[in-house]
Amino acid sequence: MARGTVLGEARPGPAPENGAPAGASSSPAPAGTAPRLVALFVINAISQYAGASLAVRAFAAMPAAGVAWIRVLTGAVVLGVWRRPWRGLRGQTAPALLLVVAFGIALAAMNLTFYLAIERLPLGTAVAIEFIGPVLVAAVAVRGLRNLVALVVAVGGVATLSRISLSGSPVGVVFAITAGLLWALYIVLAHRVARRGLGTTGLAAAMAVGAVAIAPLAAAPAVESAGHGAVLFLAVGAGLLSSVVPYALDQVLLRRLSRGAFALLLSLLPATATVMGLLLLRQVPQPLELLGIGLVVAAVILRTPETAPIG
Repeated sequence: MARGTVLGEARPGPAPENGAPAGASSSPAPAGTAPRLVALFVINAISQYAGASLAVRAFAAMPAAGVAWIRVLTGAVVLGVWRRPWRGLRGQTAPALLLVVAFGIALAAMNLTFYLAIERLPLGTAVAIEFIGPVLVAAVAVRGLRNLVALVVAVGGVATLSRISLSGSPVGVVFAITAGLLWALYIVLAHRVARRGLGTTGLAAAMAVGAVAIAPLAAAPAVESAGHGAVLFLAVGAGLLSSVVPYALDQVLLRRLSRGAFALLLSLLPATATVMGLLLLRQVPQPLELLGIGLVVAAVILRTPETAPIG
């Protein structure tokens, strides 16, 4: 999923260090920097879904759970070296540390279920279904007719995609919806992490917790398959492209883009995932799939971005 905290592909993005709601800054981008920020957002999205495409290729030699674990582990190692959370979290209260643990479990479970979904469904379809999570969070956080309509439109899009996919992989649909619900939980927890001022230090620690949390389910297949050709390089590449590169870009985007601009750009993600799936994986969408993805894009554009922290 891009995800600053609310980007797509079930990828976790860092919560802002300044305590602002994760996923957007509180002030709009200066006019002169807007084109550069849009370009960075597009690079961010391409990187995320290029990483997901590498992951799909890795599934031929390594189970999806193993690839997901290596992705989370890669992010934990790189962010750990960068942020050194064992120092930054020293002296934190027990509730703060428990929050980081919960954040890490939600983050890893989100990535695991997303990879299990794209193992069974086209990339664009899985990403679009997963967007039910952020739209649901917006509907709950900012009540109003606009968000209610957005939720109804999103549900319509997800229902259209699910109807198509159920005939091929009902389990894949279940995993994609689960990833979306975990994404919603991730957003709520990310806001709480941001409000405590833990930022990317908390994210680095959460990634490490997540890697440990899903290890009993995913480490063994990863280790058993790691020696098969280039699969390890594909899995690590997925981690770098889907986690590390977007996190670095998010440091700019989450502080400079207004909430409205961020929400509008967010709508590009299901379409970006569809295009990357077409170009890199030769996944050609059916007309009804394009309709469902279009409905989800419309819902993301309709939703009102949160103006206050959630949870």
